[in-house]
Amino acid sequence: MSEKKQEKGHNSKSFDQINLKHRYCSTLDRLKEAIRCKRPGLLRRGVVLQHDNATPHSANLTQQWLQCYGWEMLPHPAHSPDLAPSDFHLFGPLKRHLGGMAFETEDDLISELRNWFDNLDVDFFRVGINSLLSRWQKCIDLHRYYVEKY
Repeated sequence: MSEKKQEKGHNSKSFDQINLKHRYCSTLDRLKEAIRCKRPGLLRRGVVLQHDNATPHSANLTQQWLQCYGWEMLPHPAHSPDLAPSDFHLFGPLKRHLGGMAFETEDDLISELRNWFDNLDVDFFRVGINSLLSRWQKCIDLHRYYVEKY
């Protein structure tokens, strides 16, 4: 069966899943290169990665990639957005910032997002990452059933 026929047929979902897994490993390659350029000592000491249990993150291909480079992956209980800094620390302030704005084009939105990120205080990210410690402890204390109330 040709690739085009496979994409349109019954197997297109599995084809998309395979693509997502490969793209995620490509993203990890770019992350590794960025770390190598910006914080080379970190690669020698070892990287601890946190991501959720989405299929591309838990795929055998991803696990092999992580093992190949010696990166450690933090466990992530299912349905725990309170342990993802993007969910509990980034999206709320971003949503408040963008609230009420309208954009003529996608480029206008991208420009506003870049401006917002460029003007964030460096401590914004430090606070988000550091708050993981208490969130993890609450999750452990409650046997992985912790969800922050917003």
